[in-house]
Amino acid sequence: MLRATLRSFLAHKGRLLLSALAVLLSVAFVTGSMIFSDTVNRTFDRLFASTSADVTVGPPESFAEDQQFASGQVRTLPASLLERVKAVPGVADARIDVTVRNTTVVDAKDQPVGPTTGAPTLATNWSGNPRSPVRLTSGHAPRGPDEALIDADTAAKRHLRIGDRLRVLAQPGAFPVRLVGIATFTTTNPGAALLFVDTPTSQSRLLGQTGVATSVQADAAAGVSDDVLKKRIAAALGPRYTYTTQAEQAKSAVESLATFLDVIKYVMLGFAGVAVLVGVFLIVNTYSMLIAQRTRELGLLRALGADRGQVRRSVLVEALLLGLVGSALGLLCGIGTAAGLIRLLGVFGMNIDAAEMVIRARVPVAAFAVGLLVTLVAAYLPARRASRVSPMAALSDAEVAGAGRNLRSRAVGGAVATLVAAGALTGAAVAGSTGDAATFLGAGIGLSLIAAVVVGPLLVRPVIRVLGGAFPHVFGPVGRMSQRNALRNPRRTGATAGALMIGLALVTGMSIAGSSMASSFDQEIDRALGADYVVQGTHFAPFTQEITERVRKVRGAGEVVPVRYVSVLMTLPGHRTAELTGTAIGPGADRALNLDYAAGDTARALSRDSLSLSATYAAHHGLRVGSRIPVRFVDGRSATFTLRALTTSQSTLLGDDATLTMGLATAERFLPGGQDAALYVNAAPGTDKPTLRANLERALGPYPQVEVRDQADYKELVRTQISVLLNLVYALLGLAIIIAVLGVVNTLALSVIERTREIGLLRAIGLSRLQLRRMIRLESVVIAVFGAVLGLALGLVWGVVTHEVLALEGMRAFAVPWTTVGAVMAGSVVVGLVAALLPALRASRMNVLAAIAHE
Repeated sequence: MLRATLRSFLAHKGRLLLSALAVLLSVAFVTGSMIFSDTVNRTFDRLFASTSADVTVGPPESFAEDQQFASGQVRTLPASLLERVKAVPGVADARIDVTVRNTTVVDAKDQPVGPTTGAPTLATNWSGNPRSPVRLTSGHAPRGPDEALIDADTAAKRHLRIGDRLRVLAQPGAFPVRLVGIATFTTTNPGAALLFVDTPTSQSRLLGQTGVATSVQADAAAGVSDDVLKKRIAAALGPRYTYTTQAEQAKSAVESLATFLDVIKYVMLGFAGVAVLVGVFLIVNTYSMLIAQRTRELGLLRALGADRGQVRRSVLVEALLLGLVGSALGLLCGIGTAAGLIRLLGVFGMNIDAAEMVIRARVPVAAFAVGLLVTLVAAYLPARRASRVSPMAALSDAEVAGAGRNLRSRAVGGAVATLVAAGALTGAAVAGSTGDAATFLGAGIGLSLIAAVVVGPLLVRPVIRVLGGAFPHVFGPVGRMSQRNALRNPRRTGATAGALMIGLALVTGMSIAGSSMASSFDQEIDRALGADYVVQGTHFAPFTQEITERVRKVRGAGEVVPVRYVSVLMTLPGHRTAELTGTAIGPGADRALNLDYAAGDTARALSRDSLSLSATYAAHHGLRVGSRIPVRFVDGRSATFTLRALTTSQSTLLGDDATLTMGLATAERFLPGGQDAALYVNAAPGTDKPTLRANLERALGPYPQVEVRDQADYKELVRTQISVLLNLVYALLGLAIIIAVLGVVNTLALSVIERTREIGLLRAIGLSRLQLRRMIRLESVVIAVFGAVLGLALGLVWGVVTHEVLALEGMRAFAVPWTTVGAVMAGSVVVGLVAALLPALRASRMNVLAAIAHE
């Protein structure tokens, strides 16, 4: 049996090639993401481990880690701690560090010299630290308030040389510097730009005050462990500050980087999931057809003494061989995919050496586990069907074996699956909370997909009779035969179309959700944005007060309403605590933003020591107008606020966490020196909007970190962000279509082999080669369109229910992207035509007499 199995596998290797390609794609995406993640993690582990101090003393711990970005404030500690740290036994050396993230540095043409990919520009002090990630390679160290170094990568990208003039747009105010040196990275460049000034300048110009630092770094003496030194320094300085060892610092840095890496990893795994799911359809269909074609062969094996178990194992061994080949090739392709992703990081400025690629033992294990699991699971049902072939089947015609099997059990199972899926989707549509609705939606999508796969073959005859109803009238007998060929085996047609259905359902559902989100945001922007223009950071980062004052002085600018992000820790009833990042709004809010209130108004919400919350949030936590809420700010200051207003809807312009709002004057009392996140600007009487915009853009020319936006700009910004998600979905669709095309090609190719004698007879009685090719093309098109119809119908249901879930978040507009729907239908016809090219060409080149004699 083993020899027979091996000979059978080698005899059908060409027919299994496309199935192996589906396995290859699945394994390549899984292993590629693993290798990429492991390589980048190890590279950055080495970077942070080699450049971090043995022990770092940081400012008092904040309960809101993103506060520095949200408010623009930089947490500091006294620089005088340096001498106390140096006095600790076991400290070999210590130094202060002053580092400010997201600093904007511009050249003589007011163009930013930092990365444009979202990576930060770090302004820091030059201390000659031997553990610095850079070393001075030309020029000299900065020696005064107008001298600076820059990293070599940034200098090369921006064509900067020693002697060039730059301007640093820091929070205390902008100041000019002259490049006096270039520093080269000795380790991996994480994508950031580095600007170095001397320590006194970093304190006075970057932090706005002398005698402070962002951290104190200590190196351990020989024989003193990091943990021991950490304990000694903590005992000397007390519990007010934070203390981290080199290992803890590296771990924290890698975890911060993981957010970016996880995006790439999950995208890759998403592609792998689609490849696996669609590949299962292809393999099931391939083996089902091979089993049907080999009915006589399997019957003869049974007649010669093979039992059911041996036949079933024979088919599974073939699948095992297919999985081994596909997994091995997929592993190689995965290594290539990881190398490509590592090169892609170069676009973001992360220069990782592909020669240091990490391939751990778990990678090949995962590769073969995925490949073998996919093929064995997909081949199991065909293997069971093969084991049921009776010895008498050797004496019968094998071409139609199993084609007319009763579909009653499938109908019962499909009905049950459909009812359960409908219940889950209905639960998502009527759920009262977003969390419950999302859970029901996920279950409903999975169950409805299963239901569609089960019910698909039952829909083949009624749907294809409609889709191909015009074929006999337009194409005559050729059209009638193509339609009947598609109807001949509903299971085969349903499985072939199922692969395409998955991709199209995904893209349709996500397109409807994306279009509905965009329309909802458009409506919200029209409703909520009352100001003529908004000045905001390009990456939504806060900006300096220098910009705010410049905007106030612009000719034609009337009322200017600043908005600032502020993070607080609230004590709720029952002694529960909650972190919220809300907004502090300046006077004139009603003329800049249109907020709806369930109780109270803007004046009360922004009054002294008052705040507002969304009505939903307040009700959930047992709060009402007049409630007293203890609040602690990020710098440790505390106060008790009064809840004065409840909002019924929050403006998307204020951010996702805008549940809480307070007056800017109140926030400034507790968090002085914060940076504004946006400025809402109205034109002064007698100034038209285009003139105001021109004046604003002219005044803000030296500040490229901010942009001037109106309603149309905001809408375009939102649509651009949504399109990023949709482009990912379209990429997934492209992958699904590629595998679906392989499935249609495989089905048609095997069908041509299965119908070799029939094709020979048709040619003998007068069917031309052109007519034969047309018949196969029409069969392919009607199968592809059938898959598209199912996918569109399923995707429409998903999109409608997803919209109901989004409505819980205030996105109530519903929109169907009819252009995308039309493109999908047209694309399905193209898919059918492309998939039929090779099978139709092969069928038309058959020798008529040899085909008639074929068994």
